[in-house]
Amino acid sequence: MPLAPESEGSAPGRGRLGGRRVLVVGGGQQAHGLDDPPLGNGRAMSVLFAREGAAVAVADVDGASAEETAGLCEAEGARALALEADASDEPSVERMLGGAADSLGGLDGIVLNVGIGAGFGVQGTSVDDWDRVLAVNLRAHFLGCKHGLPLLAGGGSIVLIGSIAAIEYIPVPAYGASKAALKSLTRSAAVEGAPAVRVNLLVPGLIDTSLGRLATQLSPDRGRVRIPLRRQGTAWEVAYAALYLLSAEAAYVTGASLVVDGGLSEAPRR
Repeated sequence: MPLAPESEGSAPGRGRLGGRRVLVVGGGQQAHGLDDPPLGNGRAMSVLFAREGAAVAVADVDGASAEETAGLCEAEGARALALEADASDEPSVERMLGGAADSLGGLDGIVLNVGIGAGFGVQGTSVDDWDRVLAVNLRAHFLGCKHGLPLLAGGGSIVLIGSIAAIEYIPVPAYGASKAALKSLTRSAAVEGAPAVRVNLLVPGLIDTSLGRLATQLSPDRGRVRIPLRRQGTAWEVAYAALYLLSAEAAYVTGASLVVDGGLSEAPRR
């Protein structure tokens, strides 16, 4: 079955974020050794938000990659800037958020798209692996909420990017545990941010990104998982889900988890 234009990233913008100012944390992209890597979630979200009328600040620990994404946003006719930042470091996060708000004249949305994996199996995961993964995957989201909530304008929205690993087994326990904890963080931030700011969790399943292909190389069973829609998702499909949560269309949605997994989490195992 051919993919929809939205799934391929070829659909035109519809002005769904017109006038909004959005910061995408983790908006760069890594090739992970691939010669022709597919588009990543952070870059797809940044470009789509720009296409839909938002001014976009792209932050990433890799400044050059953030600059490249910002250039793609500008090619969509949007105002964009790039910021180099370490999302797990509190002073860096404060500078990042302040710089984005100052440059864009305020913020209406923040997307926290940060995640790494390390270790394999419980016994094969070192304490350093565990601490490093949680520092990036959980602390970064906490810091984004802690310092982002006061900066957002009324009607603002924060989207945390989780993973189906929170509810499905994967052999990287530090990654799964860090993503599972985001549900509780989302709940706390949503209650604290209400009624002015909404906070939601986006839970992608198996998505065809460069990181996803690397994960499949490390754990080949990933490529044999039964998905009802018979394929892995695209980064554009994750981006459209995030777009909904940022937009006024989701004005009565907060503290929720939106699963984008092609039915994987509901599929029979046999």
